[in-house]
Amino acid sequence: MSRNLLRLFALLLLGSLAISRPLVAEEVESDSHVKMLAMAARIDALIQQRLDTENVQAAPLASDGEFIRRAYLDLVGNIPTVAQTRAYLEDNAPDKRQRLIAQLLKSPAHPTHLANTWRTLILEPTDDPLQLRNEAGMQRWLRGKFAQNLRYDRLVEEFLTATQGNNGPGYFYAAQQLKPELLAGETSRIFLGLQLECAQCHDHPFDRWKQHDFWGLAAFFAQLERPGDDNVGLARFDIVDRNQGEVTLPESEEIVPPAFPGSTANYASLGGTRRQQLAIWVVSRDNPFMPRRAVNWAWAHMMGRGIVHPADDMSPQNAPSHPELLDELTEYFIHSGFDLRLLLETIAITDTYARSSQAVADSEAPAKLFARMAVKSLTPEQLYDAMLKVGLLKGPDEALQNDGNRNQFVARMRTAGKDRTQFDTGMPQALAVMNGPPVSTATSPETSELLKALSAPFLSDQQRLNVLFLAAYSREPNQAELDRYTQFLSQVEPQQRPQALGDILWVLSNSAEFMLNH
Repeated sequence: MSRNLLRLFALLLLGSLAISRPLVAEEVESDSHVKMLAMAARIDALIQQRLDTENVQAAPLASDGEFIRRAYLDLVGNIPTVAQTRAYLEDNAPDKRQRLIAQLLKSPAHPTHLANTWRTLILEPTDDPLQLRNEAGMQRWLRGKFAQNLRYDRLVEEFLTATQGNNGPGYFYAAQQLKPELLAGETSRIFLGLQLECAQCHDHPFDRWKQHDFWGLAAFFAQLERPGDDNVGLARFDIVDRNQGEVTLPESEEIVPPAFPGSTANYASLGGTRRQQLAIWVVSRDNPFMPRRAVNWAWAHMMGRGIVHPADDMSPQNAPSHPELLDELTEYFIHSGFDLRLLLETIAITDTYARSSQAVADSEAPAKLFARMAVKSLTPEQLYDAMLKVGLLKGPDEALQNDGNRNQFVARMRTAGKDRTQFDTGMPQALAVMNGPPVSTATSPETSELLKALSAPFLSDQQRLNVLFLAAYSREPNQAELDRYTQFLSQVEPQQRPQALGDILWVLSNSAEFMLNH
């Protein structure tokens, strides 16, 4: 039996690996890989166990074209190029899915995408381009942390105690107007998965949280202020911690001291500022909420919905669909050293993640069973960048954060909903996609680099159509599509051929298959 198999056997029996000497770097990486494979197999087993109990048939694995497009969108926020898709489709190695996932997680586009995602999670949607520019400093800060693969507990700690303004999380505090009640509600939702704001004015009607729980948490943010005069404050988002400031229950004079939700721990014994005291508790192993919320976010990010749904409402009354899976994945996350990148990789290499999004039975299985992949709408950033990629207008890994057209497009396409499986766009968004940049630029023969390349005389119409479909859908056209568009092109005069190809690309880039992650 090989050394790796022996270690896997020990892992499955004991839940940990006993060793008698320090591990060298290669062995540490090998052990981590073995544990990742074991956890991925355990995820699939627990999901399948529930499907068997419910007598539900799982969808088959997605095609290679479906999978590469999905993995690119979920891990780097954009679609693959034609060359990247062709290389993956032609690869016959049995481990090519795992190698693709590892490659994407090492890409500089991965932390950029996570920063986009977390900015949306942390801040309320806005259609104001100025506010979008103000968010850029916090987004750069997030990207830097994700690029380092900073331990998630350290990231949370630094966020909760930050004093940086324009180049850090200060904009989040400014967006909440430094109001303790707003900061308590948002930080508990983002990092703990608790909807404590429902207990702001009275005891929660359906949960265990009392009014004192909410205001006890708010008290940790009661001693914040923005330094400098008002004019300076408008230009910067720095914050400082004072040594005075309290909160009182609404419509009373009762001062509520700081208190950790659901805990009797003595905050004063921790030392430091109140926010530092809160951060120490939030990231401690005694806090059951933070790691479970992180795991549920990661699962929702990859699968379209959380093990607890909605992903930011993890109250006892909102039970997980797979309690054992949530418990074991949380323990795995903690023992990995709060490695968020490893957590995403573990989920991504499962067969559960690799399933097709197509239903396999007349009676649709409940989404909470994860019998198939959920269909997710692209974020505004993903949609804009994918259109640029289709037209070969920008390099594949450019952040594009300072693109004025991009900011305007994102502002127009932003919606209030955070659930990507819900499609709440309307006519203004549809018109922005159909008529405005970037789709008009990406599908114009004068500006689209892809269409210019397809003008080469040695290409056949079928070859041109193959490229267009690979660019937009990461697959070649089926026979019906090929026949339809070949007939269309045969009726076009030679001088109109570039525009006709642009029209086809316009149709593809405005289709549901292009604008959805499936």
